[in-house]
Amino acid sequence: MSESYTGRINRKLQRKQKVIRAAAGKCKADLVLKNATYVSVFSGELRNADIAVTNGLIAGIGEYDGEKEVDMTGKIVCPGFLDAHIHLESSLVTPTEFVRAVLPHGTTTVVTDPHEIANVMGTDGIEYMLQATEGLPIDVRFMLPSCVPATPLDESGATLDYRAIDSFYEHPRVQGLAEMMNYVGTVAADEQVVEKIVAAQAHHKKIDGHAPGVKGKALNAYVAAGVYSDHECATAEEAIEKLELGQVIMIREGTAAHNLEALMPLLTDKYADRCMFCTDDKHPSDLLEKGHIDYIIKKAISMGADPILAIKVASTNAARYFRLNNRGAIALGYLADFAIIDNFENFTVEQVYKKGKLMFNNGKLKEFKAPEVDEFLTTRAHSTFKVDRLKPEAFKIDRPRGVLGMVPGELMTIDEGYATGVDVAEDILKIAVVERHNYTGHIGIGYIKGYGLKSGAVATSISHDSHNIIVVGTNDEDMAAAVNHIAENGGGITVFDGGRCIGDVKLGIAGLMSDAPLIDVNRNLEDAKARAFELGVSRSIDPFMTLSFMSLPVIPKLRLTTRGVFDVESQSYV
Repeated sequence: MSESYTGRINRKLQRKQKVIRAAAGKCKADLVLKNATYVSVFSGELRNADIAVTNGLIAGIGEYDGEKEVDMTGKIVCPGFLDAHIHLESSLVTPTEFVRAVLPHGTTTVVTDPHEIANVMGTDGIEYMLQATEGLPIDVRFMLPSCVPATPLDESGATLDYRAIDSFYEHPRVQGLAEMMNYVGTVAADEQVVEKIVAAQAHHKKIDGHAPGVKGKALNAYVAAGVYSDHECATAEEAIEKLELGQVIMIREGTAAHNLEALMPLLTDKYADRCMFCTDDKHPSDLLEKGHIDYIIKKAISMGADPILAIKVASTNAARYFRLNNRGAIALGYLADFAIIDNFENFTVEQVYKKGKLMFNNGKLKEFKAPEVDEFLTTRAHSTFKVDRLKPEAFKIDRPRGVLGMVPGELMTIDEGYATGVDVAEDILKIAVVERHNYTGHIGIGYIKGYGLKSGAVATSISHDSHNIIVVGTNDEDMAAAVNHIAENGGGITVFDGGRCIGDVKLGIAGLMSDAPLIDVNRNLEDAKARAFELGVSRSIDPFMTLSFMSLPVIPKLRLTTRGVFDVESQSYV
């Protein structure tokens, strides 16, 4: 029998009374971090005191005794770090494996947008991720996908209007509406787009933005619509314009996009209060080799940012923006979420506490169980491919097609004109997007320059944001073989050459994530990357992540959809 309302109130009353008694020094705290040097984000300084914890909350700062006491001499206690915007699917592993990777780096809260899996599974994808993150030792908060599909040009596995997602706003871990990528529709006051914004506001929720390069009156219209943040700023000038118009800026440093260096001018007293850190997309190798939000803080400090200011951006600012009022600071009544580091120079996270429980201690992570996911949703997530087996003839071209020009280090492309065939010497390759959700048989075909492949084909079912199968190759035979291989595996990343699979990552959960441990996925991914580089793929790009964005028709200039090459700026096919 479920606990009654009166029972819940009484239990909470007793817990609160215990916190108050511990704060008043009338009883011992559950835990005391003795002799702590801690980051006071509100005064912008390091302070020294004992930090008392009871029932997972910070009960006292001063001199305290605890049932358990831990000496913090020589360490710095920071509030737990928050990632303001991430797609958990980008880690290529389950949420449980993601948490095992980032908790040791001091991350205690993430705000995720499950639009990758929602584009494949619709509302079942949102529910899958909610269940797969329930009770994990990192708080996983959600922003509901605003663009499924990203634009009406895409063919995804679902179409979600505001009615489809409205009931999810009542979930206690849902904070708002995720990145409004359809900035064209927003600025044009498109009815279906504005409906989603109005519905989110009716629930008093946040609305995140995605508007690369938008400025002037178009930006005014976008912000006036009610879009409160942006994570797509590539220059300080762009960020400051958006900030001055009222947006909060998410400074992004992930695997695909690296904006921290360009946005360092924001990490000053003048602008920092309106900034947060986010990763957006984070691949396994980055999580294993670099870290998470701690990596961004460390890098910002190395480039001259004030350490305490950087920590505030990584914790307090995101908590305040998302109205997570009991975290992001070492202050009374806040959650006892701590990242304990050696010093600001090395910025090595040595211990992590979540709600007062030690979860990571000098290289050792405390074990925890993966949440249970409904059997129907699990089965559904492992059977998302509805595409017929292809023959090489499916990639034949009967007329000139547009050429997507890749830009090293950027997600944007340039228009490289037209091509009539593959020319390896000139780095002109064939690229195709194969619809895989509804047996339509639709295949968009074009050309791409700057990828560098000299032989074979590379394909992936991670193809933002509709996640059809995207493939690039030097010949039709390897392209067809690679696509068929991915479909047979139920999703993944593959490298083919001479009709033979030479690199393979199986992603059986919606074609986006693996059931395997992160370290195994990373090993297979790095091996596949090595095979792709051996076939000539430019080492200035990530062979798979960069390719995955070539089908997203909200980033200028040219993209490829299942219907052909599309000019994002003119909103027309070429």
